[in-house]
Amino acid sequence: MKAVVLERQHKISIREIDIPEPLGVRDVRIQIYNVGICGSDVHYYEHGRIGPFIVNEPMVLGHEASGTIIETGRDVTDLKVGDRVCMEPGIPDPNSRATREGIYNLDPAVRFWATPPIHGILRPTVVHPAAFTFKLPDNVSFAEGAMVEPLAVGMHGANKAQIRPGDVGVVIGAGPIGILTALSALAGGCSRIILADTVQPKLDLSEKLGPIVPVNVSRDKLSDVVAAQTGNWGADIVFECSGNPRAGAAVFETLRPGGAVVFIGMMPAPISYDVVGAQIKEARVEHVFRYAHVYPRSLALMGSGKIDVKPLITDTFAFADSVRAFDFALKMPPTSVKAQIVVQE
Repeated sequence: MKAVVLERQHKISIREIDIPEPLGVRDVRIQIYNVGICGSDVHYYEHGRIGPFIVNEPMVLGHEASGTIIETGRDVTDLKVGDRVCMEPGIPDPNSRATREGIYNLDPAVRFWATPPIHGILRPTVVHPAAFTFKLPDNVSFAEGAMVEPLAVGMHGANKAQIRPGDVGVVIGAGPIGILTALSALAGGCSRIILADTVQPKLDLSEKLGPIVPVNVSRDKLSDVVAAQTGNWGADIVFECSGNPRAGAAVFETLRPGGAVVFIGMMPAPISYDVVGAQIKEARVEHVFRYAHVYPRSLALMGSGKIDVKPLITDTFAFADSVRAFDFALKMPPTSVKAQIVVQE
């Protein structure tokens, strides 16, 4: 099959590649339609590695996807040929302790698309377990279906935050994950979100998506805005989605006493933060790695109209233009949020 292959650092090609994928009794074969370009895909392209995951041999990119089922295994009963679906890209070991304890996203043996040495899905078809394949609501398009994967990160963060109705949240970082975290937190019960970034077009877009107060921190001090919005009390929850070390070190400045911080963005290196500043507020600190058990809830919220991801899909490329799409994503303009590649029209 023809696929988008990361040959090595700085080199992507569209070429034939042999990926044998027999259909198991509990598997489905899916024709791929839309695939989102994730920051991790771009990072592998630019740097050739993410932490311990190193691209040592050619690897097909892509893990945010939707498609149509074209074949089902003998024991699959809840999905059928023709179903429009999205797919959770991480397949854990069903016998691992992490999976048995309900934290399968932390299974060290998880096989995650486009994470070396596992191939991704920028290709015509893929075989995937039915248990990690989810039917799209009728009113959710293929493009929206490919947004469920990044939305799941925000949903997992909202769950970890233990939101109470009426909470005021701060989200640091207005990239795709930051905006989707803001939407997840609002759907989870936050009354409003204060969204911080330095890129004004992304803040302008976010303001149209719900009760979101945008703050350009290159001009305004975030702590002053939070104080004004909360009567000098502070935010109930701070979601750190930027991966910026300075922002990560300052998360407790805008937090109310007894509030919670959720780290979602990945830092390029270890950071230090003010432990005493956290202690005097008895801050609860949570961390997010991917997600677990949130695809059905994400799809339910999208299907009901509670979360609308369409405005975030700002750029679309044909499969034949995939190399250009990755070069675009490498230096994405400030008006862009999420780029997708259409594998099948």
